[in-house]
Amino acid sequence: MSLQSKLAGFSSPVKWVAVVLFLAMVFFAVLSVGRNHDDVPAPLFILKDIYGETVTLDEYKGNVVLLDFWATWCPPCRESIPELVSLQNEYESLGLVVLGVSLDEDPKTGDRELKSFIREKGINYRVIRYTRELLADYFGDDQIAIPTMFVIDRNGAIRDKLVGFRPGALEKSLESVM
Repeated sequence: MSLQSKLAGFSSPVKWVAVVLFLAMVFFAVLSVGRNHDDVPAPLFILKDIYGETVTLDEYKGNVVLLDFWATWCPPCRESIPELVSLQNEYESLGLVVLGVSLDEDPKTGDRELKSFIREKGINYRVIRYTRELLADYFGDDQIAIPTMFVIDRNGAIRDKLVGFRPGALEKSLESVM
């Protein structure tokens, strides 16, 4: 079959418009992959950490905040902890604040098991409990997957959202805002 006969099937203007629209959608989809969230302000919150202390996002204005949604029962979350601890140590003097948002729920044990886990793993950053409102603010209608980490710049804007854990990806993302 010759090229001319193949193109004959696209002689209709409607087919050409459909092809152009499809290519435009593909183009914009490719552009949006990995796009920073430069203009999206991070939702503010006032919550308690697992020790009962109040934590607000506003108190960290001027710092880069890495907000990590995780759980103790999640293998990739557990795998990310040493890197988060290392990043907190390495970049704290440059204004990095790591905040863990625990999605663990056990009304019988309260925070006892979570506190034990934090000590055992050497977690050196604050851990707060999630609320439904916090999840709705950060995930909206998206399905919640953990770990999910939001990189929030010094002005309080979300600069990146990393879903899952890939060694080295966090540091690479942070380098652009530190």
